[in-house]
Amino acid sequence: MISATCVILMVALLVVGAPISFAMIISGAVGLYMIGGTDPMIAILSSFPRESAITFEFVTVPMFLLMAELVLRSGVADDLFRAAAAWFGRVRGGLGIATALAGAGFGAICGSSTAAAATLSSTSLPAMLKYGYERPMAAGVVAISGTLSMLIPPSVAMIVYGILTDVSIAKMLVAGVIPGILVTLTIALTVYFLAWQDPKRAPLSAKVPLREKIALLRLIGPMLLLMLAVTGSIYGGVATPTEASAVGALFAAILYFTRARRTFAETFEVFSKAARTSCMIALIILGAHVFSTFFALTQTTQGIVSWVGELPLAPPLIIVILIAIYILLGTFLDQMAILVLTVPIVVPTVVSLGYDPIWWGVILIVTAELGMVTPPLGLNAFVVARYSGTPTGEVFRGIIPHFVAHLIAIAILVIFPALSLFLPNQM
Repeated sequence: MISATCVILMVALLVVGAPISFAMIISGAVGLYMIGGTDPMIAILSSFPRESAITFEFVTVPMFLLMAELVLRSGVADDLFRAAAAWFGRVRGGLGIATALAGAGFGAICGSSTAAAATLSSTSLPAMLKYGYERPMAAGVVAISGTLSMLIPPSVAMIVYGILTDVSIAKMLVAGVIPGILVTLTIALTVYFLAWQDPKRAPLSAKVPLREKIALLRLIGPMLLLMLAVTGSIYGGVATPTEASAVGALFAAILYFTRARRTFAETFEVFSKAARTSCMIALIILGAHVFSTFFALTQTTQGIVSWVGELPLAPPLIIVILIAIYILLGTFLDQMAILVLTVPIVVPTVVSLGYDPIWWGVILIVTAELGMVTPPLGLNAFVVARYSGTPTGEVFRGIIPHFVAHLIAIAILVIFPALSLFLPNQM
């Protein structure tokens, strides 16, 4: 009864517009007071902020966010799309495929889905419209390509999942590599199929001489070096995720300052934005810890695990039901909110069914990608609509084929866990 009361309180706070972090802290504190009184509540609330912030692995969050901001302002994303468009522009749906590849490349050096969607909206979307691409199709591929930043390392969502579940952040990040390639191919093949089905949707772009194509390859050199510095050092055991994030931020800073003259005001805005976002995520993690502690003290999590274990359903069917629930949650909740609200409850349940928590983390993140573009509240769709001036309805219409294709990709990852676990197991 106490658990239900606090959950209702948290939902009510979210409905009236309270930030997810404060909603979880307040409802968790009320629950702690109801089961133990004032002293336990004050003891937990006074110690958890320091314990949440002092976690060494949390340093990866501000470092990767700073790296994302620096890369975003450096113009590397423009270079990625120009190079990809030059090589794939004469393929059916080539600019859409180039957008998917640019989204994957930007995801590998960014980690922020909304930043990727906003950047692609200002680079690849105008180029597609210039060459006569159907607006819903162009907007749809931009919105879905932006979500790749959630999966391809470095991913802030992966880091938060690792902190909440106490699994290896290094293995979580590396686990996203092969699924990231699979999802990128899924987007590219969907674009190709749509262009093949109706060539008027995606006319061919201008032919680029081979010499110019080769010259443009030099533009992606910095991106490849940054990927190698971050993901390569983690996979090879040369650096921990925390150390790799610092190296990535330093490399991104070098790119940022060497590509153009920067003003103090602009640089200050880059660093302050990364700091503000880091503080927001720190509060969310604190809220998750307070609320999950309350759930643990009331035996709610253990009760749910026992209840699921006693269901007359096969474990694969339970996984399918959980995926469907996550897709439904994604239609009206922010992805970070979904993580902190559900991970403390769902992951023990999945582990009790005999599944690997790293594998489930990948499935959860890919499913959360769908939430980023699922109506009525898909965040990336609204970002694309805002930055491109495209009606939101047209963006969602262009997303529908990719939504179906993503479901197929999720099914493949569920059926073949080795796609997610092969690289982490080799570390």
